[in-house]
Amino acid sequence: MSDTGLRPEIIQTPRGTRDFGIVEKPLTVFERLYNQAWLRKTFLVAVLVVIWELYARHLDNPLLVPTFTDTITAWWQAVISGVLPDRVLASLKVLAIGFSTGVVLAFVLTVLAITTRIGTDFLETMTAMFNPLPAIALLPLALIWFGLGIGSLVFVLVHSVLWAVALNTHAGFRGVSQTLRMVGRNYGLSGLPLVLRILIPAAFPSILSGLKIGWAFAWRTLIAAELVFGVASGKGGLGWYILESKNELDIPEVFAGLLTIIMIGLLVENVVFRTIENRTVRRWGMQN
Repeated sequence: MSDTGLRPEIIQTPRGTRDFGIVEKPLTVFERLYNQAWLRKTFLVAVLVVIWELYARHLDNPLLVPTFTDTITAWWQAVISGVLPDRVLASLKVLAIGFSTGVVLAFVLTVLAITTRIGTDFLETMTAMFNPLPAIALLPLALIWFGLGIGSLVFVLVHSVLWAVALNTHAGFRGVSQTLRMVGRNYGLSGLPLVLRILIPAAFPSILSGLKIGWAFAWRTLIAAELVFGVASGKGGLGWYILESKNELDIPEVFAGLLTIIMIGLLVENVVFRTIENRTVRRWGMQN
């Protein structure tokens, strides 16, 4: 037996790297650009803008559909005059109050539901009763209870945020594996410390989805409520800006307001929530 360890019946012929063909092929310029998500989304938006411009020019009726050029002109004039930024800030201020209040209440209800049986029964009963109820349907009651002011808007915003966030958070908590729960209990965690250190990190993808849904519901509810009454403390919001423009038959300004709503939605989704995803669930390997 030879000490080399080679078997004589096997013929071993060394091969060069050229015999294996292409091992790694460099990406083309088109492939590198196509792999950029922001470029693909920008291209889709540009296509929609071109379709909008062509259709509006073909229709040739500014009272129905103004062109994208006229809309951008009206939007820029409203921005430099300071009217549109003031209306946006007024809406975002109310949105921040209502959204944060709804998230805090959803967190409290979910913690009670995950730690006590009566809390679970209460959350399931309340969500079954109030989650199907449109928030804007509560606006007449809010006007009676809180009057014409920010309080009425905050009330309907809390309703629109609370149940969506609570449902997704509770579903995420219930989906946490028993192994992680037992690990937490082995470290002596229970109650709120167990929720903060074990359940929230493990269920964060569901929590983040709930926050996205709650944000979308709150933003739509706020604009709809402001279309009914948008003047609070003598200052109107973005929905009131759209309603005023409609009453003056300034349709390019109406579309400018709608375009602002879309731009804020894209900004929150692709900057705020995308940054949170990249720094949490994507970084932790919990999401592709």
